[in-house]
Amino acid sequence: MTSRRLRDLRHSWLWIVLAVALWCLLWGGIDLQNVLGGALVAVIVFVLFPMPPMGHELTLRPLRFTLFLLRFVYDLCESALQVGWYAIRPGPQVPSSVIAVRMASRSDLFLTATGVLCTLIPGSVVVEAQRATGTLFMHVIGAGTPEEVEAARDRVHAQEGRLLWAVGNREVLEEAGLR
Repeated sequence: MTSRRLRDLRHSWLWIVLAVALWCLLWGGIDLQNVLGGALVAVIVFVLFPMPPMGHELTLRPLRFTLFLLRFVYDLCESALQVGWYAIRPGPQVPSSVIAVRMASRSDLFLTATGVLCTLIPGSVVVEAQRATGTLFMHVIGAGTPEEVEAARDRVHAQEGRLLWAVGNREVLEEAGLR
């Protein structure tokens, strides 16, 4: 059984690379020790806890994926500066809200991935995800008016759209109304 799982690793190479990248981010740098340690941990995790097949929902589009990553890094930097300003600026506390955002895609994979991406951006965190309705409930800093709440909702939808265009297959895009 373990040898079959080891053979199946060749189909999970992208996930292993992503796990190693996450490992390096968690340890704060890319060096030989972090890469090798991350690879070892990723292989152990993938062998002991095999993932269900998900490849049927994914199609990597390199250009769109690159644009997605660049925009994600931009969003990270912009929101980090904004949250930093909220922390040091004089004046009253910045308003925040818990908002419900219904996802365009019905896929559990993309619901989870969008929630994780939105949580990684400073100033927002997923409080709850409802699989049955495809809804994320998020706590968002700087959303005190209906216009700011709608802008936050639009940012989440835009993030999901960029993710779907970067790695979603044709059926997922059609289901989400993007094709």
